[in-house]
Amino acid sequence: MSSKSIGDRLGELRRYRDVTQEELAERSGVHVDTIRKLEQNVRQSARLGTLRKLARALDAELDRLLGQPTVTTELPDDDGGLIALRDAIQDISALPGVLADDLDEDPPAADDWMRQVRAATTLYWEGGYSELAGSLPLLLRDGHAVAREATGSLAEQVWNQLALSYQLAASLATQAGHVDWAFEAVAKQLQAAQRASDPLMEGMGVSTLSWVLLRQGRWEEAQSVAERKADALEPSMRSGTSAQYAVYLLVAAATPAARQDRKADADQYLNFAEAAAVRSGAVRTYGTAFSPVDVKTQIVNVVMAGSEPDPEKALEASEDVRRDLIKRPVHLAAHRLDVAQAQYQIGDNEGALDTLLEVEADQPEWIRYQMLARATVLEMREEERRRNTRLRGLAARLGVEPAL
Repeated sequence: MSSKSIGDRLGELRRYRDVTQEELAERSGVHVDTIRKLEQNVRQSARLGTLRKLARALDAELDRLLGQPTVTTELPDDDGGLIALRDAIQDISALPGVLADDLDEDPPAADDWMRQVRAATTLYWEGGYSELAGSLPLLLRDGHAVAREATGSLAEQVWNQLALSYQLAASLATQAGHVDWAFEAVAKQLQAAQRASDPLMEGMGVSTLSWVLLRQGRWEEAQSVAERKADALEPSMRSGTSAQYAVYLLVAAATPAARQDRKADADQYLNFAEAAAVRSGAVRTYGTAFSPVDVKTQIVNVVMAGSEPDPEKALEASEDVRRDLIKRPVHLAAHRLDVAQAQYQIGDNEGALDTLLEVEADQPEWIRYQMLARATVLEMREEERRRNTRLRGLAARLGVEPAL
């Protein structure tokens, strides 16, 4: 595990770009004193918005500045792992003009393979990233083999599930800090959705793309692609199906708008979402879920987004969230992470630490990949008045404790 601090990485990037601290301050809009204190390790962190500005001014991704982990916690078997996932996403045999090796092995039965896709989807939402990384590369390769053999309506089912498999690949790659692979996986997801003749799966692909763009810091594009696809998919309030509502509202994500301080746009999405969620009830489709409680957690997330978060409003909104109704463990962990950030921002450091430790206990692998958790812990360490063994232990386990 690297012992470099954010300031160490900031200084390395700045020197690589051959710019002075004063020039970086002018380019980023961040005060030069903040940059000096970070590089001197007088300060160990800064607000996420500040770090985003510095990363963008240095033409680097925020993940790199924060030291985003890019490996799973467990070593994979020979046929799996993140590198194998990269190779499966970047399949050279699919490139024009490249002669592929002859395939000797027979593909699995379509029903068996689709059951494996469902199992992989469950693994993702449970936060089992290491196990998923071990199985997903073969799942993608087998999916193409199954698709080559399938005909008629079965072929469309297989292509639909192959699209979902690429969605899982994009999501896992994004969580593990490999957003370039994720972008390529989304492209494969959209292509498979077209082969399945499934416009709603295409919508899910755009939703995934919006999230990948969000993680790349491309907020305006993240919102615009979601808006355009949402306009194309908007279901009729009288005749729309539950699946249409779910996919539409996942595509029309409010978070990119909130990140750009377009809170009115975000609120408009959420108001529609809340009304539709009440109408449709809980829906599970296309590898994800949509329900009234999902909308309520999104409200908390949006309130905490942007340059002026409102932690008191977020905590008030969180009181309306029935946590027992949140069926996906990773979704519950993400909501509790928003709550921890809000608790920290109102000065309840002990409450925030308790929440973070509870999340870690439930999702020890998932939390390692969360930028918000890492940034929050670093800020809490920055303001530490006396040695807090629980906080320093968490910081060390997340890999953000400089003095290891």
